[in-house]
Amino acid sequence: MSQAYSYWLTNVRLDSGFETGDDGVVHTRSEICHLKVQDGVISEIVSATKPLDTTLPQQDANGLLALPSFVEKHNHLDKTYAGATWKSCLPPKKLIDRLEFEATEMPLMTGTTQKRAEAMLQLLLNGGATHVRTHVNIDPYIGLKNLEGVRAALEAYSDRMSYEIVAFPQQGLLRTQASSLMRQAMKEGATLVGGLDPAGIDNELEGSLREMMDIAVEAGADVDIHLHDPGTLGFYTIKRILDLTEEAGWQNRMAISHAFALGDVSVEESTEMAERLSRLGAMIMTTVPINRAMPPVPILHEKGVRVALGYDGFYDSWSPYGTGDMLEKLNRLVERYRWVDERSLVQSLFFITGGKTTLDRAGNRAWPKAGDEASIVFAEASCSAEAIARRSRRAAVMFKGKVVHGALERRGENECQARRVEAERSQGGELASIRLP
Repeated sequence: MSQAYSYWLTNVRLDSGFETGDDGVVHTRSEICHLKVQDGVISEIVSATKPLDTTLPQQDANGLLALPSFVEKHNHLDKTYAGATWKSCLPPKKLIDRLEFEATEMPLMTGTTQKRAEAMLQLLLNGGATHVRTHVNIDPYIGLKNLEGVRAALEAYSDRMSYEIVAFPQQGLLRTQASSLMRQAMKEGATLVGGLDPAGIDNELEGSLREMMDIAVEAGADVDIHLHDPGTLGFYTIKRILDLTEEAGWQNRMAISHAFALGDVSVEESTEMAERLSRLGAMIMTTVPINRAMPPVPILHEKGVRVALGYDGFYDSWSPYGTGDMLEKLNRLVERYRWVDERSLVQSLFFITGGKTTLDRAGNRAWPKAGDEASIVFAEASCSAEAIARRSRRAAVMFKGKVVHGALERRGENECQARRVEAERSQGGELASIRLP
C-alpha cells in the first residue's frame, strides 16, 4: 500500500472521554469510529454510528483500540546480541572494566552489526515502536564500522519506522581522542552528537563538555549526552551542560540521558533544576532503573521538562534482560510512581509517544485528530488505561497508513497461545543464526 493510497480504516476503537464519580475519574470511555487515511495521514474521523457512504477501499480494524505509535528514545542497536546465539554477560566491577571489555569484543562483532541491529529493530516494531533514537559507538577500536552497519539496518527498515542516530564516544571523547572520528561520523550519517560522563570517564569536565558542544555547533546538530555520574558531581555537570547550552544558543536542542544525579539531590534542588531545564527546552531520557535513584519524573513533567523513555541496549554485554517492548517500559514507570488511576494512566502515554496522549487531562480527545500521521498501535483493550496497566497484546502496528507488523484481527485465547508458541519457535531459529565471539 503506497502512501498516496486513500482508504477508510473502519471500526477503530478510540478513547472518547472520562466518566467521573464522587471520587473523580472512574472510567475511560471509548467509541468506535472510522478513520479516512490519505497519503499516510488521518484526514477525517467519523463516528461508526453514521453510515459510511464511500467508494474508497475499506480496511476493518475489528474494534481494536488505537494508540499513537511508540517512540524509543534511547537505544544501542550496535551492541545487541539479538539475532545471535544466547549469551549472558559478566557483571563488571566498575564502568571502566565494561568499557575495556567492549573495546575488545566490539571489533569482533562488526561483521554482524547490520543483522543484529535488524533483529533488535524487529523486536521494537513488534512492541509498537515506529521511531528509534539509537546511539552508535564511535571510537578508535571500531572507527565508523558500527555506524555503517546500523545505517544499513535502519535504511532496510525505513519503510516501517523513522530514526535518529547519535554518534556516541562510548570509550570517552577525550580519553581516546575520538574528536576527529566524531566529526567524521557527523558527515557520514549521524544526526546527533553524543557524550559520556565528562568527569567520570574523561576526567576533564570542562574540556570534554566544550569539545562535545564544539562538534555539535560545527555540525549544526542536537546533543544527547549520557550522564551516569551521581550526586553532587553529576548535578554540577548538569548545571555546566545547561550553561554551555545557553552560551551556544542550543535551546531545545539538548538531551541528557540517565541523569541519575537529579534523583540523588533534595526535592528543592531537583525542582529548581527542573525549572531551568524547562526554560532551556532540555530533554531528559530515562530507562526507569530499578536498582538506583532516577530522575524525578513527576517533578520534571510538572515543570514542563520533556521526559522520554528508552529501553536502552538490551540483551548485550551490559545486561541479558529486555524485550524492546516500550509498553512494558511504561508499565514499569507507572508502577514505580503508583499512577493507578484512570487519568494518570492515560496521561502516561506521553512518555512513549513523543508527547501524545489520547485524552487531555480534562478528558477531551487529543489524539487522533485530522492531520495526524497514521502511525498507530492496535491493541486488544477497551481503552488506553487498560492497555498500559495490563500491557495488552498488540495485534498490529501501522506506519504512515501501512500495516507493517501483525494483522487487524482479534485472536481467541487458544489461537493467541498457538501463535505465540509458533512465533517463539520461529524467533528461536532466527536468534541462533549468528555465533558470537
